Amino acid sequence: MGPSGDKVSPELKDLVADTREKSENKVNDVLSKLKDLLGRKSLGDQRDLEACKQSLYSHGVLQYCSSSLRFSPAKIHGGYAALTQMADLLSTCCVGLGAFRDMEVFSHDFLPSVVESLLFLADRLMNRALRDKAHNEIIRLFRKVFDSIGWLLRTHTHLIHHVLRSKHYENIQVCEDDDVSIVTVTMWNNIFRANGAVVAEMGNRALTDIMDDIVYKMSSSSNPVIGRAAVKTLVLIMDHSSSTHHLIHKRYRGLADLAVKDWRGKGFDSVLDQLIDHLRSDVPWRDTTESSEECVRAACIIQAAWRAHQTRKRLRKLPRAVSTLQRSFREKRRRQQEHTERYRAEEELRHQVCLRRQRAMRQFRQHQLHLMEILPAAQVERYLGELENKAAVLIQRVWRGHRERRSFQQHRYILRQHRAAVTLQRAILQFLKRRRAQRSILTPLKGPRGLTDRRRTELRQHIQEHISLHPSSVTSAEGSVELHQRAQSLLHQHLIHRASDRAQEQHRQALLAQINTDLELLLNAPSLKDARAEDVNLFLSRSCPVATRARQSHNALMQSMRLPWWRTLGEESSSPEEPPRKDYDMDIESLYLGGN
Repeated sequence: MGPSGDKVSPELKDLVADTREKSENKVNDVLSKLKDLLGRKSLGDQRDLEACKQSLYSHGVLQYCSSSLRFSPAKIHGGYAALTQMADLLSTCCVGLGAFRDMEVFSHDFLPSVVESLLFLADRLMNRALRDKAHNEIIRLFRKVFDSIGWLLRTHTHLIHHVLRSKHYENIQVCEDDDVSIVTVTMWNNIFRANGAVVAEMGNRALTDIMDDIVYKMSSSSNPVIGRAAVKTLVLIMDHSSSTHHLIHKRYRGLADLAVKDWRGKGFDSVLDQLIDHLRSDVPWRDTTESSEECVRAACIIQAAWRAHQTRKRLRKLPRAVSTLQRSFREKRRRQQEHTERYRAEEELRHQVCLRRQRAMRQFRQHQLHLMEILPAAQVERYLGELENKAAVLIQRVWRGHRERRSFQQHRYILRQHRAAVTLQRAILQFLKRRRAQRSILTPLKGPRGLTDRRRTELRQHIQEHISLHPSSVTSAEGSVELHQRAQSLLHQHLIHRASDRAQEQHRQALLAQINTDLELLLNAPSLKDARAEDVNLFLSRSCPVATRARQSHNALMQSMRLPWWRTLGEESSSPEEPPRKDYDMDIESLYLGGN
């Protein structure tokens, strides 16, 4: 049940379930669901929206949103942007709740914690903006967080004292970045412009702290945006509270002369004239000259002290900056020198390789021309034809290898399935072979199954008829026993031979399956030029005859490659014992189907 007595909607139940885990992983889910819920409620009645906000507070959703602002942005999808959206929705839900039962606890306990969490997020964004390259994006998020704080302070004015006492706001105040100063001064300007009664309700102490910060930023900065916002804020304070005139005249003597000197002609002279009129309207005419001289002297002292402080700070940072600059320059120069030396070495190596290749090619051409001079004229044309044939064969082999590799890359998944099927089939055949061997050992020889009494009677009749038609030559009982034993021995030998023949047939089938598997692997293997270390097993055969024949063919090929070219001329007619060259090449290619 919600605070208004209505039933809780399913969307709210889902949102409450996500907030109970108190985890960074649920921040984006809670953010999206809360945004959708508020979007739908804002289209309806205002009372429904207030009841929805009260239900979010009573069920702990707003407490989770406040605590999520302190989560690490690295663990949240979206980082600071998601946290900034959460801050905006939280400030929206904390305004316009109406009157409900826990209003006292909500105003004095929960809202200060919300403001502290918002200032914590703003302080973290400021520190990130000072050291990050994406300065504009972080400052935009920082401005949105301060807009959320200002939205809260306009409605709940008692939170201004908590903001001024926060250590995170003090860190933001002492920051010297112009963008940060613009955001803080603009927030106070928007608050005083939206609700002028806040100035009278704040009290002199809080108002003095705000004016000290505004006057300091106005006197220490030369940014016209800061000056415009500061002047407008002071004019609003003096318009809504007549008691601040005496406080400003007493606390900030010479402010009018400083404003005329530093901010005249910066684009907001009309607002500046209003401030100067307020400052000089209640100034006594006596001792005007002396007070102005004292103000000028005090301003000069303050400016001299401030400039001296800035100069000393820059001088302290100068040695570190110089050493950092020198180190970075030396490191860059070292990298450039290494890159230049590496490039020179690569160019020199490339040049040497090119020269060696040209020298080797030149020597080969000279040697070839020399050999062609030695050859008879009738064999030169034949030799050139063989060279062209070898070149054509090489080109065809390269093209076929490229085509097969491309086809293999396209059908890699199908080939992988085929290999897996072959492996499974091999394992299943081995398992069935072991089971048959165990069954043949453990199971004794049994007679034919399914023999009924009727069938047995018929068989006996057939046997008796056969015996009567073909009487036995053995009449004695001893001869019958001997004949029976011999028949049993022959039957036993037949069964043994049949078992051995079956085992040999199974072994033959296994060898054929193994050879087919090796052949498939060789067909699908990459070329030797493109083979890697893990592809070595594809070129190995577990069959001893195949490995022996491959070794012999390889040795014969290596020996033929070592022979000079003129030794191979006329080899077909001079050595009739050797096989023809074409069959020899086909044999070699059949053994190395997988590569070149």
